[in-house]
Amino acid sequence: MTGGRTRPDRERVWLVTAVVAASVLTTAVAGVGPFLEPGTGRRLAGGAVLLVVLAAQALALAGRIPGGTGAGRRAAPLVALVLATAVSVPVLAPAGTGQGWETWAWVAAGVAGSAPFLIGWRAGAVAAVVLTAVSAVVGRWVAGDPVEYGVLTGCTAAGLMVIHLLPLRLWELVTEARAGRDAAARLAAAEERLRFAADVHDLLGHHLTVIALQAELAARTVHTAPDTAAGHAERARSLAATALAEMRRVVHGYRAVDLDAQLAAVAEVLRASGVRCTLDTAVPATLPAPVAEALAATAREAGTNVLRHSRARWCTIRLVQDTDGTELTIVNDGVTRGAPADEHSSGLRGLADRLAAAAGSLDTTVDDGVFTLRATVPVL
Repeated sequence: MTGGRTRPDRERVWLVTAVVAASVLTTAVAGVGPFLEPGTGRRLAGGAVLLVVLAAQALALAGRIPGGTGAGRRAAPLVALVLATAVSVPVLAPAGTGQGWETWAWVAAGVAGSAPFLIGWRAGAVAAVVLTAVSAVVGRWVAGDPVEYGVLTGCTAAGLMVIHLLPLRLWELVTEARAGRDAAARLAAAEERLRFAADVHDLLGHHLTVIALQAELAARTVHTAPDTAAGHAERARSLAATALAEMRRVVHGYRAVDLDAQLAAVAEVLRASGVRCTLDTAVPATLPAPVAEALAATAREAGTNVLRHSRARWCTIRLVQDTDGTELTIVNDGVTRGAPADEHSSGLRGLADRLAAAAGSLDTTVDDGVFTLRATVPVL
């Protein structure tokens, strides 16, 4: 995952957490105060002012969504929140004090707890300290107890800030894990390409060098020693034919990759990506080449899906053969509950067609978040 995408997603996580934590706290705790007032008018006024504070806070937080409103428009909700908080002091501060309820201390805590997300952590910490001091003054005014109000606001605001930090750290860990899986998949592919390139270089390098030398000698002696030139040309032709035959054997070897080695490689890549992978295979020596190639392609595609499209913690790869045929089963727990079985069907449809060419079939199921891929090829 790129940094440009991680940061907006991370800020959205902050936004949701801040809205939920601050709003729930303010409504569930501070909202009790107005309803403890003796008169209906005072109850309605207190509830209305509390709703205004919550609405201003929600608008200010919504302005922090990446790609949303511009910087100039973001300032207006912040100003509205400051004004709403100030207006709430004379209305909500006395609410519930007769029953020992510190209404405005909870309001100040909800606003202070979301301040770092609104204006940055340094400025937000200063704003939280100011709100805590104001809460202490309010406590002195309405209840004669500044310490209780100040401690309640400061401690609760600090707790909300910690709540905001936890999903941030969790999101960072998730993005790091995804980046590690992608890196492991790219590394495995790069290692395979390098191995193939090295084999081709070792195979053709010597042959092509000698062929070039023989061709040069033939060109030099074609007029002075035709028989010698013909010998050089014949050796160049023979070397070219040998190189072509060896190259075909190498390509055929890569196409008909050992199924046992392929399954082991898929399991190793999954383990390197942090997935607990169990391998239970016994590849029969008599397995036809088309069947082995189709099952190897199925294993590679399934492994790629686990790395790129799931959040699997474990995976099981099992290959069995009986009198009916050969069956490859790959199971992992990385599917979100309720996800369709063909979520990644673009690659799987191609595998199904490839297996069908070998008279086989492909079946995928999802059961309680567990994805099962089963490739079956009958006895040919």
